[in-house]
Amino acid sequence: MKFTEGMWRIREGIRIDWMNNVERLRIENETVDLLLNKFQRHRGDTLNSATISAQVTSPLEGIVGVKLVHWAGGIGKGPHYELAHSTGHVQIQHHDNKALHYTSGGLNLAVTTAPNELDFVFSTPAPTSKKLTGHSWRSIGYIGDQTTDKSRWDDGIFFERQGYMLAALDLGVGEKLYGLGERFGPFVKNGQTVDIWNEDGGTSSELAYKNIPFYLSSNGYGVFVNHPGKVSLELQSERTTRVNISVPGEELEYFVIYGGTPKEILERYTALTGRPSLVPAWSYNLWLTTSFTTNYDEQTVTGFLDGFRDRDIPLGVFHFDCFWMKSYQWCDFEFDSAMFPDAAGYIKRLKERGLRISVWLNPYVGQASPLFQEGKEKGYFIKRTDGTVWQWDYWQAGMAIVDFTNPAACEWFAHHLRRLLALGVDSFKTDFGERIPYRHVRYFDASVDPARMHNYYTLLFNQLCYTTLAAHHPEAATNPDSNAVLFARSTAAGGQRFPIHWGGDCESTYEAMAESLRGCLSLGLSGFIFWASDIGGFEGTPPPDVYKRWVQFGLLSTHSRLHGSHSFRVPWIYGEDCSQVLRACVKRKIALTPYLLAMALHGHRRGTPVMRPLLLEFPRDRTVWTVDTQFMLGDALLVAPVFSESGVVEFYVPRTDADADADADASPSGDARAGKWVSWFDHTKTYEEGRWYTETHGFDTLPLLIRPGAVVPVNFKLQRPEDDPLDGLEVLVNGAIPTEGVEVEVVDPVRTHEVLRVVKLAAEGGEVRADVEGVRVQVVR
Repeated sequence: MKFTEGMWRIREGIRIDWMNNVERLRIENETVDLLLNKFQRHRGDTLNSATISAQVTSPLEGIVGVKLVHWAGGIGKGPHYELAHSTGHVQIQHHDNKALHYTSGGLNLAVTTAPNELDFVFSTPAPTSKKLTGHSWRSIGYIGDQTTDKSRWDDGIFFERQGYMLAALDLGVGEKLYGLGERFGPFVKNGQTVDIWNEDGGTSSELAYKNIPFYLSSNGYGVFVNHPGKVSLELQSERTTRVNISVPGEELEYFVIYGGTPKEILERYTALTGRPSLVPAWSYNLWLTTSFTTNYDEQTVTGFLDGFRDRDIPLGVFHFDCFWMKSYQWCDFEFDSAMFPDAAGYIKRLKERGLRISVWLNPYVGQASPLFQEGKEKGYFIKRTDGTVWQWDYWQAGMAIVDFTNPAACEWFAHHLRRLLALGVDSFKTDFGERIPYRHVRYFDASVDPARMHNYYTLLFNQLCYTTLAAHHPEAATNPDSNAVLFARSTAAGGQRFPIHWGGDCESTYEAMAESLRGCLSLGLSGFIFWASDIGGFEGTPPPDVYKRWVQFGLLSTHSRLHGSHSFRVPWIYGEDCSQVLRACVKRKIALTPYLLAMALHGHRRGTPVMRPLLLEFPRDRTVWTVDTQFMLGDALLVAPVFSESGVVEFYVPRTDADADADADASPSGDARAGKWVSWFDHTKTYEEGRWYTETHGFDTLPLLIRPGAVVPVNFKLQRPEDDPLDGLEVLVNGAIPTEGVEVEVVDPVRTHEVLRVVKLAAEGGEVRADVEGVRVQVVR
């Protein structure tokens, strides 16, 4: 929120108590408690004014947290994010009336404790002592807003103001900011106002389904605001030298996360909030849906599947969208008998085709559903403060919302999920989760604050569905990390533990395709390693050229689903040439399965997304920090989607030599060294580093380049992602390999958290050979 009008004026009705002095401090173990107050001229200044207690902690090495509290008499309602914690990595030095130095790994916080000179500086330790961010003059304060309904003038001196905590963090010259969840606007967040508040706004909107209170800075740090409710950020949009962070209420906690590279920052952030989980290999295949409001039945679905089979287009998953259930009854977990008279038998026949099955869900129950009365009687729904069930008509008539703070409601919901799993369902599309009321409602768990639950609710929804899927797997006891997959729309911090997530409702245009990519890149810088979009766009019917270009982009995403609103997305509807493009793109992606599984395993270990903004791989090449129309697929492949009917595409080829020593062990596929990039489609076509190129592509190609020094495991023999990767394995090598050789991890497609085999490459007599018999090495340049 904006509380000021320019540098000098405060908005009418706003009062700000600024902290300017450290009154006293206490050090206990690895925690520092400071009492902050206003500018002190004499003892009388301690009266009739606010103080803020600041607590400094370090949950993990390289992360320093500051918790600011105005009034501590609150109940401390939840929910609270689950964060990791360790001890033994902190050093504290205090020089009375001068400064406090709090050091955690490579991050130092210096607090000026001299009278009336309050200052926080986060920096790298000596001797470099590079400032990262901090609190300078008038940047920690408590806001009193008397323009809201909370103010009651008839209470005399006791009238109340709406309170906010404000922490303003300094920005340096040229510093750029990224992340904050899946945001579809400008990739660089400077100049924007962002509210961390989940909404169903579509992709052509400032609203977002996936709001994450974490941003990453080009200056070598990230900031995570530990607050599940509404967090408002003014990113150079109120003070041009600061990020202003405010939350309603009496306390605010944030963590500064240090990293020598953007990858290291993400590694520490995901260590704090949870490592991304892995998904089964079959989920990397093509998904086809019924689309949303289209008319379909068993015969229609079978016809589509026959069309894919007859055109030799691989298909791995079939998804039943909303109308697999009767209208007005979402969710009742029952197939509409009029459309699917033998649902169990039909699912069995689909699985005999080798297909996995996904069904659409949301956490709502329409009043017409047979489950509504049961949920009402047993107290399974969110209630109004008067004890009645909270209902509205905006989606399903008279719908209620399942209260996942009620253990009995969770078991009830999970029971119905297990019924679907018993039918043969393999995955759930967990839609919605953003339209969650927060005023005049109460939960079964009275300890939670409905306003803090608004964003957090989706974590409970996705967690329940994900863990129910994982527990159903026959290897659940020994293989907990890679046997479940959702198709989720909304999430919050820590949601990377319950993958995957797709981009939501986009239009069928090039502009929507580009904004979807921006959302993907921002989400990747928020701790999520998987992502998908509605190929072809959701709203409207795409022209054939948009369909084919989106197919190219979507099949170079980690997960790929054909989905629309009121029109189908089977390719032959748009022309048989679309079928040819789709077939080629799906087969290329399946061939890339060994590479994708290796990149995903690396992301699980380190928090690095598979679809990466260029700045993650090439942080020393300053040109890439504003590029948002292309991405790296893993560490070895550059992808520049085509966003024009003409096929003209402009793209930048990064400089790898600038980062040759910057990230020594973070790129598992090869040795980054100066050299030429090579076209995936034509190995004789090379590209110089540090240059922009303009090309025109037909629908059989796009800019897909192999990085110098890259080692890419592929298998063109695979029919499905879950097939044996070693049977037909090839390794593409761009350029020379190091004298000590290279190791290539081949991930087990059955247990995607395990390495099936390590293939060692070595140069022998001018050739590169693998130590595993049958593995072919192809040097592309």
